[in-house]
Amino acid sequence: MEQIQIIDSKKHVGETVTIGAWVANKRSSGKIAFLQLRDGTAFFQGVVVKSEVPEEVFQTAKNLSQETSILVTGEIREDSRSKFGYEIGITNIEVVSESHDYPITPKEHGTDFLMDHRHLWLRSSRQHAVMQIRNEIIRATYEFFNNNQFVKIDPPILTGSAPEGTTDLFETNYFDQKAYLSQSGQLYMEAAAMAFGKVFSFGPTFRAEKSKTRRHLIEFWMIEPEMAFTHQEQSLEVQEQYVAFLVQSVLDNCEYALDVLERDKEVLKTYTKLPFPRITYDDAIELLKKNGFDDIEWGDDFGSPHETFIANSFEQPVFILNYPKAIKPFYMKPHPTREDVVICADMIAPEGYGEIIGGSERATDYDFLLEQIKNHGLDEKEYSWYLDLRKYGSVPHSGFGLGLERTVTWISGIDHVREAIPFPRLLNRIYP
Repeated sequence: MEQIQIIDSKKHVGETVTIGAWVANKRSSGKIAFLQLRDGTAFFQGVVVKSEVPEEVFQTAKNLSQETSILVTGEIREDSRSKFGYEIGITNIEVVSESHDYPITPKEHGTDFLMDHRHLWLRSSRQHAVMQIRNEIIRATYEFFNNNQFVKIDPPILTGSAPEGTTDLFETNYFDQKAYLSQSGQLYMEAAAMAFGKVFSFGPTFRAEKSKTRRHLIEFWMIEPEMAFTHQEQSLEVQEQYVAFLVQSVLDNCEYALDVLERDKEVLKTYTKLPFPRITYDDAIELLKKNGFDDIEWGDDFGSPHETFIANSFEQPVFILNYPKAIKPFYMKPHPTREDVVICADMIAPEGYGEIIGGSERATDYDFLLEQIKNHGLDEKEYSWYLDLRKYGSVPHSGFGLGLERTVTWISGIDHVREAIPFPRLLNRIYP
């Protein structure tokens, strides 16, 4: 008899199969038992009818406890009443391992309790759906960049310097010198772009930022493409194509997960329409001031309420262009006609989800970069390799970084970024 996964039920309607699963929940009467089953691919219902099975099978079904692992045998049939669309009429149950006093019950639990039991909370239907969407975004990321002739390059996680200063870095001992956990692979991607043309990295990054907002993690994953012979406008086109591709891929391949999360798919479809709107930093400040944001002045960075209002003014992801030089990192290209701004852009997601991409055209002038490094109090020796890129065949180049967890949070429509990563690292949490 064939053993299948729940997700493949539609291929086996009318067939008798075996499925390895866990009991997510159950309810029973004197004559019928309904088992909510999960196997890692999906959730669906198993039905045990007392009059159609041996007595011991029905008693086993009635006595199953939450998260007991079992092998069930039965016939797959359509179930139009469920979101999944299929169920199994169970004829036999084999208990693999019993579960007793499972701590996460169907009742409401507090966030701290659930985070303490994150290793078990991942089994729930909503968390499972979020992780499926995360997985699809990762899969689609590789597809997009492979289809567009990008080469994946892996930057180091341990670095001797910091692209954006050392204030939010985790410091560690590297034998007889200091090292830091990477906060970005970008500088290394610039080196790789000079060798391969178009590259991207995908890996963990770390920020020792003492923030407790729903948008911040201490450890998170970044996708960081870099493109040689590319100006900012060309980079913006890649960014919007990439984000639209991610949204469409989730719509195409995660319908069940989106239904579990009750995500509005019609709203998501509007995020695939290109081009995305663009607004300059100057105009964004003016827009905010006209709408009662008296707390913002030219030269300030945007907070969550500001980003939310700007994005909601367009109801699509929106690029904010050309921020003040003083609030951006040293490596950004200066504006050709203004000394106070740099050629950069942040992409702000709608619905209050904030910045998901930060990017810029990179400075290519050796003397300018050297001056910037000195002005930022950075060690010239630590950046000598980076300056070399401007000595040996420098070209216009641009790149960006997309935060995976913020993107998962936005596309999933969930409230907090901590649910967008399997085991979140937060200001006061490193367990489990």
